[in-house]
Amino acid sequence: MARFSRIEVALKMKETGMVPVFYHSQVETAEHVLKACYDGGVRVFEFTNRGDFAHEVFAGLNKWAAKELPEMILGAGSVVDAGTASLYIQLGANFVVSPVLKEEMALVCNRRKIAWSPGCGSLNDISRAEELGAEIVKIFPGSSVGGPQFVAAVKGPCPWSSIMPTGGVEPVEENLKAWFDAGVTCVGMGSNLFPKDVMAAGDWAKITELCRNALAIIKKIRK
Repeated sequence: MARFSRIEVALKMKETGMVPVFYHSQVETAEHVLKACYDGGVRVFEFTNRGDFAHEVFAGLNKWAAKELPEMILGAGSVVDAGTASLYIQLGANFVVSPVLKEEMALVCNRRKIAWSPGCGSLNDISRAEELGAEIVKIFPGSSVGGPQFVAAVKGPCPWSSIMPTGGVEPVEENLKAWFDAGVTCVGMGSNLFPKDVMAAGDWAKITELCRNALAIIKKIRK
């Protein structure tokens, strides 16, 4: 069962402004990364369903996080069907993120009052997702659907929409300023927070630094 309500998830996404997106096949490595992000100020984290037995890694990681990182809101990403959404909900996922808009996933998540962020690539997608109960919608790939200009165009006629881009987001001020000035609620960020050389070296302190700096930039921009 989720430890955080969907309202708490949405509010924390908005408050912190950033959701790291990460996958690894080993629970121990994922624990190091999650702790590094937590130390850097991250409180919402998306573990993606991208490899064989990913749900088993998530299960171990979520149990560990509940004990060691009590404020961390851990969710599952790259979920593309209702069955997989149900599986992750059973494993305690606090939210479910998808690269696509699948209405049957909304039914599963809403039935258990789990936050659901579907992938949208058009204003029609965003509108339908909101009708289905999505509080924060994901645009993916963010840079390919139009980037910050797309967000600004959507927010014009639909200022109530809460948008989280993933893909094309970088932990530097110029990039983040463009997204937040356009009106995003938060951003999803993957490989740029977890460079291959840093992961290979096990330099968890560097990941903490990258997260802390990105969150500081977001806070500065919002002021």
